[in-house]
Amino acid sequence: MTLVSDADRRRIADAIAAAERGTSGEIVAVIAPESASYLHVPFLWAALAALAMPWPFVLWTWWPIERIYLLQLAVFAALVLILLPRPMRLALVPRSVKHARAHRRAVEQFLAQNLHTAVGRTGVLIFVSVAERYAEVLADAGIDEKVPEATWQTIVAELTDHIGSGQAADGFVRAIAAVGDLLARHFPPDADTRHVLANHLIVLPP
Repeated sequence: MTLVSDADRRRIADAIAAAERGTSGEIVAVIAPESASYLHVPFLWAALAALAMPWPFVLWTWWPIERIYLLQLAVFAALVLILLPRPMRLALVPRSVKHARAHRRAVEQFLAQNLHTAVGRTGVLIFVSVAERYAEVLADAGIDEKVPEATWQTIVAELTDHIGSGQAADGFVRAIAAVGDLLARHFPPDADTRHVLANHLIVLPP
């Protein structure tokens, strides 16, 4: 799923650059198409169904065990094929599991994008995982301790509202501006301020 066009990416890059001009903090925006493949899920459900399937035939029919075994294999194979497509896989995964996996990916990206190296621990990651329908603002300790959790949640809620209405770029731009205002309030730029992290929107490969 493509949330933003090339023109939208340029808008987001410009928004990051503008926000960072008013602060010594760093802002990085990342979109992940998905945070996990969940390929094990179809096989797990198919295996459970295949294990349960023989018992009615064993208890209440005179079918030979060979026929039951072949039917068991057929049920396993059929369910794997039915459940393997991505929408089916995702539908079978509990929301809490998807959100936990997306949060883990956000933490991984926080480190991978070197936000933990920002001076004063002022790095902020705006992260969206599309398949999991998950968004998060992840802030390092320097800024996080100065901002109430409810403020981050408000920014996330506005971002997800825009994504849900098909205005992902506007959501990112507004979220970046809000994060920039918070950073500027607590960590204004000084003569030594240098921004070394990427200003462009980072879109991870599937």
